[in-house]
Amino acid sequence: MPIPSFALVTILRETADRLESGDAYQWSHFGRCNCGHLVQTVTRLSPAEIHAVCSPELLEWSEIPDDYCAGTGLKLEYVLDRLRELGLSREDLRQVEDLSDSRVLRALPGGHRWLQRNRREDVVSYFRTWATLLEAEAPDAPDLQPGPGKQPQNVDAPWEPAGGLAR
Repeated sequence: MPIPSFALVTILRETADRLESGDAYQWSHFGRCNCGHLVQTVTRLSPAEIHAVCSPELLEWSEIPDDYCAGTGLKLEYVLDRLRELGLSREDLRQVEDLSDSRVLRALPGGHRWLQRNRREDVVSYFRTWATLLEAEAPDAPDLQPGPGKQPQNVDAPWEPAGGLAR
């Protein structure tokens, strides 16, 4: 489970909203699968760009090598760096692709159940449940009701990863 942050919570919810509103979903496509949709939100790359960057390097998201090393200059590195900036690990990405994190599954509305990794509704439920779990633990959650002398935080402002959105 990644380090909880408001940025990650926001990204998970934005991704779930986009999927729920009918964005193209195809589990076998790098840019339109579970991780692909998350990467779209984080990097603002198109599904075609994500597919072009990842398909020469990987067969699927779960194959990110355990010994992956930053500093190669590959476009895939840019994508993985943006995910790491959010605190996501290789294991988190594997679990996103398979919808398999046991904490998320236990917290699903209605209780634990196994989800189908290639079913849009299950992906939306997984992302929303994960966001709720992380939000409860996030040290940087916005204060929606500021006290005296506090300014409300703009929770509608888009999150942008360090280093910009494109290289």
